[in-house]
Amino acid sequence: MEKPRHFLSLLDVSQKELSELLAMSARVKKNPKKFSRSLEGKTLAMLFQKTSTRTRVSFEAGMTQLGGHAIFLDWRATNFTRGAIKDEILSISRYVDAIMFRAYKNSDMVEAANVSTVPLINGLDNLWHPCQALADLLTIKEKTKKPLSKTTVAFVGDGNNVCNSLIVGCAMLGIHMRVGTPEGYEPYGKAVEFGKKKNCLKLFRSAEDAVEGADFAYTDTWISMGEENERKERLHAFQDYRVTPHLLGNRFFMHCLPAHIGEEVTREVLDSKNSIIYGQAENRLHAQKALLVWLLK
Repeated sequence: MEKPRHFLSLLDVSQKELSELLAMSARVKKNPKKFSRSLEGKTLAMLFQKTSTRTRVSFEAGMTQLGGHAIFLDWRATNFTRGAIKDEILSISRYVDAIMFRAYKNSDMVEAANVSTVPLINGLDNLWHPCQALADLLTIKEKTKKPLSKTTVAFVGDGNNVCNSLIVGCAMLGIHMRVGTPEGYEPYGKAVEFGKKKNCLKLFRSAEDAVEGADFAYTDTWISMGEENERKERLHAFQDYRVTPHLLGNRFFMHCLPAHIGEEVTREVLDSKNSIIYGQAENRLHAQKALLVWLLK
């Protein structure tokens, strides 16, 4: 049997394929009716180790809008809590056309992909969040007033899975990224290596340096699910990385949500005229619909 095409990180697609996916995302957004029967009769299993709002709703609504069906599987309410990942994924693969998995550990994601006989989509793990990056890149393309090669995105705070995926995506499209993190919270080495190889990434120790000359300022929570025991340490480490109106200036503001108001960002920034967070969240739907059609057709 031919091995299915998985989407575990943006490193799984070529630069040309990423551009095609974003172009398709824009077409899906502009003319959703044209795609309303694209996945008729297809079923997506959505497996969640972690809780979710945007990932679940956008994938489930997306499958419905494409004429297909989505099944929500809470890890805690399934036999994944009792059986081996291999056995459960091999069984699910017999029932559905694709699987979206939102996991704590990349190792679980890779294990699932290694045995799945249908396309498996990474809905998030500790290293990557490629679906978020697709939406982010679509949003940046919509909002930038410059050629992509002259556009700069600043990411401040924790060099986490969102940051890692955005580095790779920006580097593929020639967008420059400036990342500001405290020592010990830098992005994943593989993402950094890719960004620097493409001459599209610079790392900084201060938020002020990172946002200098940037068109977009992006941040994410300082304390992700599973890191609650590090809360005190992280709040101390990131105290100078909060996005305030002063730090934002006249840049567009991006956040993958949920936001922790008063920690990584202030309410004034979230509600400001430069905040594009809800359009960014909406683009999860359009980008993932394009991804599903691309993988399944």
